[in-house]
Amino acid sequence: MRPDRHARTMLPIPDRPSPGLTTYDAKDPDTAYPPIEPLLPPEGAPNVLIVLIDDTGFGASSAFGGPCATPNAEKLAAGGLKYNRFHTTALCAPTRAAMLSGRNHHSVGMGSITETATSAPGNSSLKPNTKAPLAMTLKLNGYSTAQFGKCHEVPVWQSSPMGPFDAWPSGGGGFEAFYGFIGGENNQWDPALYEGTTPVEPPATPEEGYHLTEDLADHAVSWIRTQKALMPDKPFFVYFAPGATHAPHHVPKEWADKYTGTFADGWDVQRKKTFARQKELGVIPADAELTPRHAEIPAWDDMPAELKPVLEREMEVYAGFLEHTDHHVGRVIDAIDDLGVLDNTLIYYIIGDNGASAEGTVNGAFNEMANFNGMAALETPEFMLSKMDEFGTPTSYNHYAVGWAWAMDAPFQWTKQVASHWGGTRNGTIVHWPAGITEKGGLRSQFTHCIDVAPTILEAAGLPEPTMVNGVQQSPIEGTSMLYSFDEPDAAERHDLQYFEMFGNRGVYYKGWSAVTKHRTPWVMVGGTLAAFDDDVWELYDGSTDYSQSRDVSAEYPDKLHDLQRLFLIEAVKYNVLPIDDRTADRLNADIAGRPTLIRGTSQQFFPGMGRLSENSVVSIKNKSFSVTAEVDVPDGGANGVIIAQGGRFGGWSLYVKDGRAKFVYNVLGIQEFATEADQPIPAGTHQVRVEFAYDGGGLAKGGDVTLYHDGEVAGNGRVGATQPMVFSADETTDIGYESGTAVSTDYTPQTSRFTGKIHWVQIDLGDDDHDHFIDPDERMRVAMARQ
Repeated sequence: MRPDRHARTMLPIPDRPSPGLTTYDAKDPDTAYPPIEPLLPPEGAPNVLIVLIDDTGFGASSAFGGPCATPNAEKLAAGGLKYNRFHTTALCAPTRAAMLSGRNHHSVGMGSITETATSAPGNSSLKPNTKAPLAMTLKLNGYSTAQFGKCHEVPVWQSSPMGPFDAWPSGGGGFEAFYGFIGGENNQWDPALYEGTTPVEPPATPEEGYHLTEDLADHAVSWIRTQKALMPDKPFFVYFAPGATHAPHHVPKEWADKYTGTFADGWDVQRKKTFARQKELGVIPADAELTPRHAEIPAWDDMPAELKPVLEREMEVYAGFLEHTDHHVGRVIDAIDDLGVLDNTLIYYIIGDNGASAEGTVNGAFNEMANFNGMAALETPEFMLSKMDEFGTPTSYNHYAVGWAWAMDAPFQWTKQVASHWGGTRNGTIVHWPAGITEKGGLRSQFTHCIDVAPTILEAAGLPEPTMVNGVQQSPIEGTSMLYSFDEPDAAERHDLQYFEMFGNRGVYYKGWSAVTKHRTPWVMVGGTLAAFDDDVWELYDGSTDYSQSRDVSAEYPDKLHDLQRLFLIEAVKYNVLPIDDRTADRLNADIAGRPTLIRGTSQQFFPGMGRLSENSVVSIKNKSFSVTAEVDVPDGGANGVIIAQGGRFGGWSLYVKDGRAKFVYNVLGIQEFATEADQPIPAGTHQVRVEFAYDGGGLAKGGDVTLYHDGEVAGNGRVGATQPMVFSADETTDIGYESGTAVSTDYTPQTSRFTGKIHWVQIDLGDDDHDHFIDPDERMRVAMARQ
């Protein structure tokens, strides 16, 4: 093996030309220069694939005893190792930021999600340039790098089409290629996609069989094949992060139908079945105990009988979704195997960026936007039953009930967002690397954490931790390499101290012991009373005899509890956890929180071709009067198409032209549609088309009168009976001159939505009757959290 001649602690690696003879004439026989060699990492450095599944609990996948078939995870585990004490942060964006940097989530500014960022260093959503991402380090050492799927680490004020793109994967994230979406969740059938930083449309429609996970796998497979065809000597780093299995739970019907009848016994029985299977597989210790159901989680037997068929279907759809996701992960792995490079590819298959999501309410949802808008009452048992066959299809935006999330976290307590307990933070993980791991089908039980992934990869590649990246001195990586455990099943764990915190739910692990306190229940976002931090009740668990945190021994070991509480505070100071922040309204008000905002004032102008504008990028028309004015050129014979549209099939509004006539449609949650159409066509030539909405007032979600104008003359009148008070969509956007994603109105499709005339400009002006103050602060926080 040749010695590595590069000084790799400083990145980019400084050019160091060798001194020697310089001849005058290139034909001189003494002229000699070494050949130009592409930059490569040290000899033997493996390819790397990280697969990160979304919102999947420890007890969901069949690889870890769950009811959802994941044959590719099982196959990978049979040739590698399972880690049954691997931990995340309890939330998606913090886990991703921590994993990709090797630092704790508050260290890289991601103490929460980007939508609730503050100016405090631990919660700013801004990664310090002293903590370069793993992908950047690998790229600057000669790796080819690519990301496919979800990126929820972009600060909200940087997520518009104008960037800046420093936090985007292919902007400053170190990935040479990116294909996926920016944000917390996406419609699997009609996603808002980016290639690099450029918005692109899906290559097919749901009717043509399109699904996002399959599309992401197609792109990953194509990129890997191309990389190996053109650069066979250069290793790759691929980060495959599908939005699955985050809500909405979208999957082809045949995958959900595989599980028909499987969950008829309900979530209490399912947890017991999973627990027994986990012991049978040996993925939990023989003496582990199944933690009981907390009072906040309803018993299956207490659920309304008429709702149980719907609840069953919710879980059938989720199980099919996870199996479908595993299938497409398997396609990526098979492509690597077909290229003959699987043996020297280090694969992390992390089954969940946090515990299962309990953000779907006690009953689950057909369209989770109803709950986000405080209108869940619209989804009655009768309504849910009428929609049962549509769950998982393109006409749904569904989520499962809290009880199923709890069941999918067996054998642990609690769920996603609860960083204090293993149900929120322990995720089954598989590591596969035949060239670097001797044992096949092994189990590892050392304490590990998502911040350990980056240092493991660097050690496996023979790369030093960089001290300087792009001219900035780097702070030390905070994770611990897991490489020591690959061939030493009984090696003493090296990562023996770790804090956890999310929205005041907090804890600390130290040498087998964990001290934890739950401050907030994820699905109780309105009306719940939060205790003062000092009044939170702490629990103590001895991990040496209690794998699942089932026996609180705080009364028996008060001194140990006090020691660990103090240790939590020390770690909290060290890693920017303080001040602990459980605020609601203040974190959602950008001015109070101290983060920038794109939108100011009561008027906003748009121009043709603008699109993919998130709700953070557009003035809010909710709970108030507003007008939309557009100057357009109409050709002889009339025009058709969208002038401006916000939202989509599951809620939004659109001003468009149909058969030459202006039309305004307000779509409430895909359940009610209110349309106002002009009495006569817009004449040919240049004209101003205007819609005025006069809000009824008196509270939230009220209706109002609609008036259409041509050049200031009344052209039509109508009525909107109700409006959405909080949010139109988690992923749909505002577009000018067309509509991307799904369509607000059935009068057109995204493919037929383009305006056939010419748009000069469009302007939204808000009235002075803003009823925004009626929105309870806790309600705002609930919506922000439910969307992440």
